[in-house]
Amino acid sequence: MSSSVQLFRDQKYHELKRQCIQQRRLFKDPEFPASDESLFYQKAPRGKVEWKRPKDLCQDPYLFVNGISSHDLNQGSLGNCWFVAACSCLALRKTLWQQVIPDFQEQEWDPKTPEKYAGIFRFRFWCFGIWTEVVIDDLLPTIDGTLIYCHSNVENEFWSALLEKAYAKLAGSYEALDGGSAADAIVDFTGAVAESIDLVQGKYSETISEQMKLFEDLLKVHKRGGLISCFIASSSGRANEVEAKTGLVAGHAYSVTAIRKLHLGESLTFSFNTEKLFMVRLRNPWGNREWNGAWSDNSEEWKKVSNSERKRLGLTVENDGEFWMTFEDWCKNFTDVDICRIVNTSYFSIHKTWETKMMHGAWEKNSDPLLNRSGGCFDNIETFLQNPQYIFDVKKTEDKVLISLQQEDRRRSKKVGKGDNIIIGFEIFKVEGNRSYRLHKLTVQERVATSPYINTRNVFLKKILKQGRYILIPTTYLPGITTKFMLRLFTDVPSKLRELMADKPEMTCWSLLCGYPCRITQIKIHSAEGLQEQDGSSGADPYVLIKCENQKVRSPVQHNTTSAIFNTQVIFYRKNIDSPIIVQVWNSNILCDQFLGQALLAASPSDPREQQTLQLRGRGSQEAQEVPGHITVKVFSSDDLVEL
Repeated sequence: MSSSVQLFRDQKYHELKRQCIQQRRLFKDPEFPASDESLFYQKAPRGKVEWKRPKDLCQDPYLFVNGISSHDLNQGSLGNCWFVAACSCLALRKTLWQQVIPDFQEQEWDPKTPEKYAGIFRFRFWCFGIWTEVVIDDLLPTIDGTLIYCHSNVENEFWSALLEKAYAKLAGSYEALDGGSAADAIVDFTGAVAESIDLVQGKYSETISEQMKLFEDLLKVHKRGGLISCFIASSSGRANEVEAKTGLVAGHAYSVTAIRKLHLGESLTFSFNTEKLFMVRLRNPWGNREWNGAWSDNSEEWKKVSNSERKRLGLTVENDGEFWMTFEDWCKNFTDVDICRIVNTSYFSIHKTWETKMMHGAWEKNSDPLLNRSGGCFDNIETFLQNPQYIFDVKKTEDKVLISLQQEDRRRSKKVGKGDNIIIGFEIFKVEGNRSYRLHKLTVQERVATSPYINTRNVFLKKILKQGRYILIPTTYLPGITTKFMLRLFTDVPSKLRELMADKPEMTCWSLLCGYPCRITQIKIHSAEGLQEQDGSSGADPYVLIKCENQKVRSPVQHNTTSAIFNTQVIFYRKNIDSPIIVQVWNSNILCDQFLGQALLAASPSDPREQQTLQLRGRGSQEAQEVPGHITVKVFSSDDLVEL
């Protein structure tokens, strides 16, 4: 965990606790008072609410009774099954919940030293890339002496109720937690990277190969400390949290508490006609209402498995809201899964270590097109490139890239009717290998990836990209919308992710002495064909070298071919427009590279912008002797430096 922790509302836990102990009083939080404004903004609870401390509800309160477990939590009258499901996931991972509940032993009630109890607790949440400490008092809302919201199934255990209160304070009120996403809560608990998968759209119940790929992915995420939740979307016209014949509840979130690939013994293989079982274990936040199909608690399948066999397989059955299903049944019955990966950035690890870069930005409106940063999605062709732009490099021949875009948490605005998430997403373009200024027009750039566009707080994309330079453009779906965002990029080797701020080269004092560019030229070398064979072999190892004034850009080498596809893009800001751009083809050699030919480009704004094929010639002028081979290029030039 980062050593940097910010304080919510600037409340210092140790200082407040010390003051309370000195003054022999219990803490009352002025920032989240025990009153209706902390409870609701629209829909009041049914009944008379009284705020009580744990010691008023039982004789010997504790944060934890017999440790922390995913069985500790039960949902109350608030529609926040997603929060309870996220807590159930969190309880499975000691290293993660200890970040959320810091110094839990120091915060625990100690019957031996009651004078140290001050009615104050603290929790930490990962807010927009920074761990944020939230201080609360332990006055909890009750009706008729019973907790009305999240509570433990053990009467004197209070970690879940207090954690919920801290999270409600962060959101503005308890009612602001009515409806939400387990993935958002897990990200807030851990800083994980959240990916949402639509099981129906992906046809995971129909395509066995896709089903098995998803199972292996979930198994890997679970083994590496990730957290997984799932739910059944309500069909239109049907109410949320309605139980189906299967025992499963629509519009309701479940936590995934185990994933197993089981190799059955000989006797079981005979009983089930299969050597392997692919199983998931789920928990209903209500603490009851379970799946009643195959492998449910009282199903025929369990009768075929002895107690010793169950123990060997790691399968247990209790009536506690937790149940097993086959992965196939899970894919058929659930509609959505949220996968929260704990991305490993530690170099002291046996697992893959990711390089990570995090950037904060904002979509902001401005009437000047060059200053506007809220251009909407790709469909808004006139304004799309006015969005913030981030450039990064893929250094390897190929690299798997993970991208997470997160919008600002808007729940605190629910009180004024503005708490809904905005539809967001992003585009990725392969651009010129030497680009260092903002992109103003799409010409030769290749659109290589588009994220889902969705009104969730987090949007995720996993993509394999080839070597080169890329621009990532985060956008709102509609133009003119303003809010903040956070971008995270994970790669195998450093990506040098940075925001492109400038539209063109800066005019400085040196520009008066050395000159300032007056023309911009963009070139895409598509291919070189018909090259001369080298070294007596049947091919060559060609690469392209593009020279403009004092700059050189070299393409990757293509091996053992006389007809190479390069798709190399370059851009130049030119001072001396009378000097041609030289495109040379070379053969890569261990001792000394061999020159294979070149073409000279005047690259004037009046030149044709269509793809053209040019004959290779020897060194010298445009009329130099022809040599075997030709190159196919596309050239754009403009005297407006912010056109391309």
